This record gives sequence, C-alpha cells and structure tokens, in this order.
Amino acid sequence: MNPRLINAEYIDGYKIKVTFSDGASGLIDLESELWGEVFEPLKDPKIFQSFSINDELKTIVWPTGADLSPEFLYQQAVA
Repeated sequence: MNPRLINAEYIDGYKIKVTFSDGASGLIDLESELWGEVFEPLKDPKIFQSFSINDELKTIVWPTGADLSPEFLYQQAVA
C-alpha cells in the first residue's frame, strides 16, 4: 500500500489532522516523535506549524528539511 496524504490541518500543540486519498483520516500527536537533530527545531511551536504537504512526496514537510513518511503518518492516523 502506498498512502497518499491529501490534507493536513494543524489542530494544537503538536497535533495534526491528516486525510489520505483512500478516505482514511485521523488526528496524530507528534510530540513524542520530535527528537534527533532534524526534528529538534520543530519543538518550537511556530516552526512546527509551518508544515506543508509536498505534492511529489505526498507527505508533510517543514522548511527546516524535516519530513515524515506517509506510511508512518497513515499508521498513526488509523491506529
């Protein structure tokens, strides 16, 4: 399966509501995932909120270069 992220909406804190092309959606809390060099800057709420959806990768990306795989986001959303 190749999940394709079609929408992501900031909710609050480190929570994002995600929707995939197959209709699956859910609320994911990424607070516990923000560790390591590439994700450390995302602990700043303003930077965290600056995500966008990369049309080519079909996932969330941040201006800092951080991203999360669509498979990871899908698993978190439907869990």
